[in-house]
Amino acid sequence: MESQVEQQLEKILPEDIARTFESAYHVVFQGDYDKVDDLLKNGGTLLKKAAQRFTTTQLILGIAGLAAVAIVVAKKAIEAADDDSASSAAPVSDKK
Repeated sequence: MESQVEQQLEKILPEDIARTFESAYHVVFQGDYDKVDDLLKNGGTLLKKAAQRFTTTQLILGIAGLAAVAIVVAKKAIEAADDDSASSAAPVSDKK
């Protein structure tokens, strides 16, 4: 009974996939960079559960994919922050 519960806990559930994609959607398409922590947490959980069934090569490629997404998201967040600071409330001089 106890081993059956442990096996079920480590199965990839549809909710795991849904949470990961939802977090990715918020971060990438809506620009809600407060959800980056959720994306990394949910993606890591999904990857941890999937790693039990992956070969070594698949595991390395999965981690590389997750890292690439994290880098792209971080770059977009930095660009968005730079755009916000460049267009902040700087005084405009009227030349008359």
